[in-house]
Amino acid sequence: MKFKQEKTLKTLNDSRESTLSDVLDITFTEVTENTVSAEMPVSVKHLQPVAKILHGGANVVLAETVGSVAGNLMCDADHYVVGVEINANHLRTAVEGDVLTAVASPIHVGSKTQVWDIKIFTQAQKLTCVSRLTLANLKRV
Repeated sequence: MKFKQEKTLKTLNDSRESTLSDVLDITFTEVTENTVSAEMPVSVKHLQPVAKILHGGANVVLAETVGSVAGNLMCDADHYVVGVEINANHLRTAVEGDVLTAVASPIHVGSKTQVWDIKIFTQAQKLTCVSRLTLANLKRV
């Protein structure tokens, strides 16, 4: 499977301005033939208020961000995708100062749905989260 649309990292990063991705400091770092990667540095704004470790919801935002962008690159220009289901298994904690990298890889790209596997790692290549994202393909009107 290859992406149908070509986007530069600059285009992808410019598109995040004033969005949740921007608020959480998510930056796209690589686009290959069929994967998208992004980084998110963990700061105090990403932490649970009591335990002071990465909030699981931040993992989910990172996962859905890279998966949805990858899914949209698989679409023809007259279609787009939206998330319909996401799950995440938080395997290891991350703390302030860690830099997380998420990599989205396709499992299934069909005419009506897409399913993406997203793995999130620390800068030491320790797997912290695995996620699966289901997207619906919609026609632009």
